Amino acid sequence: MRKRFLQLIAIVQIWLFLAAACEGTGTVPGLGQRAVSVSIIYGSEKQEWLEPLVAEFNASKAKIQSGESIKVEATPMGSIESVHAIIEQSVQPTVWSPASSIYIPVANAEWRKSHNDDLVLENTKDLVLSPVVIAMWQPMAEALGYPQKSIGWEDISRLAVSEEGWAAYGYPEWGKFKFGHTHPEYSNSGIVAIIAQAYAAAGKQRSLKSEDLQNPQVRSFMADVQSSIIHYGTSTGFFANRMFERGPSYLSAAVLYENLIVTQESKRLNGESQQLPVVAIYPKEGTFWANHPYAILNAPWVTPQQKEAAQVFLNYLLDKPQQMRALQYGFRPSDPSISLTSPLDSQHGVDPQQPKTVLEVPSADVIYSIQSLWHEIKKPVDLVIVIDTSGSMAGKKIGAARSSLVQFINLLSDRDQLEVIAFSSQISTLTELSSLGEKREDITRRVSGIIEGGDTRLYDATIQAHQSLMEKGSDKHIRAIVILSDGQDTASDASLQEVLNQIGSKSEESESAIKIFTIAYGDDADEDVLKNIAESTGAKQYKSTPENINKIYAEIATFF
Repeated sequence: MRKRFLQLIAIVQIWLFLAAACEGTGTVPGLGQRAVSVSIIYGSEKQEWLEPLVAEFNASKAKIQSGESIKVEATPMGSIESVHAIIEQSVQPTVWSPASSIYIPVANAEWRKSHNDDLVLENTKDLVLSPVVIAMWQPMAEALGYPQKSIGWEDISRLAVSEEGWAAYGYPEWGKFKFGHTHPEYSNSGIVAIIAQAYAAAGKQRSLKSEDLQNPQVRSFMADVQSSIIHYGTSTGFFANRMFERGPSYLSAAVLYENLIVTQESKRLNGESQQLPVVAIYPKEGTFWANHPYAILNAPWVTPQQKEAAQVFLNYLLDKPQQMRALQYGFRPSDPSISLTSPLDSQHGVDPQQPKTVLEVPSADVIYSIQSLWHEIKKPVDLVIVIDTSGSMAGKKIGAARSSLVQFINLLSDRDQLEVIAFSSQISTLTELSSLGEKREDITRRVSGIIEGGDTRLYDATIQAHQSLMEKGSDKHIRAIVILSDGQDTASDASLQEVLNQIGSKSEESESAIKIFTIAYGDDADEDVLKNIAESTGAKQYKSTPENINKIYAEIATFF
């Protein structure tokens, strides 16, 4: 199931990549000459820095020694989802440049199962650097003792389970502590977050072993931190954007990269953001670098010419002018001779003298064990799925909706609670909110038998789902609603404004605020309405068709 999940997440990226990756050489459009194609999959965190450099390099018409021109094609993709796509060979890049080296041991271990050597050799170079930090609003950080006191995971763990929340620090108006990090099986910052938590719980900075994770105190410590999570997700940038757009009522703190804080503070200082200042907390127990390695893959599809061309591009990226340009995006150049000047300073919420302690990257077996433990102790979800079964869903739409919904349900844990509501002219509850494990077979059968017909009561169904979750959901769980609709509301008693009043009245007052993810299914779906509903809760709206609905449901599942 996990393998299928990863495939669904990655598939939307793959088609972007195929043209550049399938041939080592080709004709440069408009020039009529042969070129060596260097295809790169990279962590999107450095897109603003890397994208213009790719264009400028290609325009320079650089060549390898044999005289062939070099054509670089770079595609952003999640660091962990991309390596699984490479292992499965659904993408075949020349270069892999994830956000950090943290997952390279796992990549090599997986590759060695079917090959005789490592996928990534030890001679990789770092492109740019950015420590993984806990981004926190400055007033909240100061309540914890910042900047005089060193703050770490111990403080986060204590605050996460405090019944008083911020009231214990003299700020009852801030409510409970609300925390966020990405899904550890899809995002670099997510896996870094739980590895750092495991180190802190074990009281170590290196030599972490799987046996350490058997300690009940380690399990309890990590469970405490996870209890304050509002949701997970695949994108570190999504957390950053939502946090900086919506402010402290949405998130108290999140695991991000230092450069994202620099970017936000630059906007604030330039008058482009009215939010509170945000600062980087470098956990006192230690953290990791997002070192953005440039790995020319040791794979059979990478030709000697491509390796040579990839090295030429690497040399270009490491040249001082390109390294200097990384500063403006909040990155630390990998070239140690370049001084860390503005915007890498306290005015922009960061400390260039940090981090003081860098944790050791554990072995692949230990990373697997940490991921397994996280699955056991992560915060469950109380989820209401709302599906449009009106007459306009006839044919291919309803068939794809049924099958994809079954797959979505199978991605959820037995510990999760699920309710399913179908709406047309009538609103029918297929299953009440209760533990999925005890009813998985029954609800799968019922969802598989959904039929279409009637009008569209989108607004009424949304209000019913929200009320149900408010009444029956647990404030100790992630609470979410997923709505799929293919048209405009035609039959509700309620209005859109009544929906927004209902879902907005308590949407951000607690750490278990209900997030509503919406799917505009097909060309006739009311995208504006669905976007309004989703974004009013700090969630996300998706555009979908019968052809990609599996991928959309799979991505939404990563939030839980």
